[in-house]
Amino acid sequence: MNDGFIIPLNGLTAGENKFFWQAGKEFFDSFDNSEILDAQLDIEVRAEKSGRYIGVDCYVSGKVVVECDRCLEDLEIPVDLDVLLSVKFGESESTDENQDGEREVIFLPVDNTELDMEQVVYDYVCLSLPLQRVHEDGECNPDAMKYLEGPEVVEVSDDADKNPFAALKGLFG
Repeated sequence: MNDGFIIPLNGLTAGENKFFWQAGKEFFDSFDNSEILDAQLDIEVRAEKSGRYIGVDCYVSGKVVVECDRCLEDLEIPVDLDVLLSVKFGESESTDENQDGEREVIFLPVDNTELDMEQVVYDYVCLSLPLQRVHEDGECNPDAMKYLEGPEVVEVSDDADKNPFAALKGLFG
């Protein structure tokens, strides 16, 4: 996929290390995501190494374009999220240990020398999108909205001349 989303864990110096990446439509296409039509995301990662501890702070900002659920036109959704991770080596002892305070814990095999951030960025961006993706009121395509508004409601009268079921009124009682 994209070699740029790799953090070389063996090559990290003690202290803070910074990485900068960008993700666009091609990034989401590589995951076969057809919902995201376009994207312009800036990704900043700060990896802090202190002994065996590795903390990864990932900041994603920008926008993605999806289809409006109401009018099917393009809808731009801003993305601004922080992902805080702790990297641990070995196998997870239990599911309760997948949190380290505010940080999500990622377990890597002991012999792993790289952390691929592609899946992490993809998952968090997709999870940040709202379930219902619609334009603000009045911003949808007016041509599409006229079909959604439906026909005018016609009042039904009880006149025997107009109501075909009027003859059934006295049938049961």
